[in-house]
Amino acid sequence: MAALIAENFRFLSLFFKSKDVMIFNGLVALGTVGSEELFSVVAFNCPCSPARNYIYGLAAIGVPALALFLIGVIWNNHTWNLVAECHKRGTKNFSAAATFLLFGSIMGRASVAPITWSVISLLRGEAYICALSEFVKPSSLDKFPSEYGAEVLAKFPCRDVPANLTKFRDEVTRRLRYESQLFGWLLIGIVAVLIFLTKCLKHCCSPLSYRQEAYWAQYRSNEDKLFRRTAEVHSRILAAKNVKQFFGFVALDKEEKELVQEFPVEGVQPSPQWNAITGVYIYRENKGFPLYSRLHKWAKGVEGNGPTPEGHELLFLAS
Repeated sequence: MAALIAENFRFLSLFFKSKDVMIFNGLVALGTVGSEELFSVVAFNCPCSPARNYIYGLAAIGVPALALFLIGVIWNNHTWNLVAECHKRGTKNFSAAATFLLFGSIMGRASVAPITWSVISLLRGEAYICALSEFVKPSSLDKFPSEYGAEVLAKFPCRDVPANLTKFRDEVTRRLRYESQLFGWLLIGIVAVLIFLTKCLKHCCSPLSYRQEAYWAQYRSNEDKLFRRTAEVHSRILAAKNVKQFFGFVALDKEEKELVQEFPVEGVQPSPQWNAITGVYIYRENKGFPLYSRLHKWAKGVEGNGPTPEGHELLFLAS
């Protein structure tokens, strides 16, 4: 029984590791749905005033989406790898295809939350109704009283209308909610088609086999985890040495003492080495052998990031 449970946990662990990007995007989408629902319940309050409804309704959809998009760009490691690349080496090593892949990766991941926010807002319809109620043409409503105009239509989202206009308010609300939800479903369909086409294009244009691409993803994940873990230990040991040199002693717990004794740190890496392993990486091969990262390339002593007589740039960006 214990062996079966352990095997199931191992399977789930491997599954989640292989689907980390998809699961992360799913969690982002779920978090966005929850945030949108909370915003609609707590914060959304249509002003029901001509000229203000439109601005408020569009802002309720667009401003949070823009903020979520910028947060997504900031959280994406490719963004700062690009900044480091441009700062240290410029863009001379980038081809048009590599640049397109890079920006497509950044924009695609950053768009998950804002698209989810926009879709949920459109499906709920409240912001859309608030924004466009005043623009409904009275002539399109059967037997609508001629003495009423845009001011009354702008109050329809707040239900603050004369009793003889209740049926018109229901009709306008139903019509606008239909339009809003239609746009929401169309947006979902368009995004789904784009994702499908992008995945097909990626695998069709990839220079790697499916298994090698899966291995590359595993390598990147393991290298990143080991690098971060090792960097944390290295920086802790180096800090301990410097503190000891200043005070004459350093207060370490048992685990830290074992780390200091087990891993002696003699110095720090020079800046050229940090620069060599930092930045955007485009998949390359050297004499037929793959180079899976900038760290891998540095360890093999391969210089540059562009095509060379001994190395071939395959224009495939780490996702």
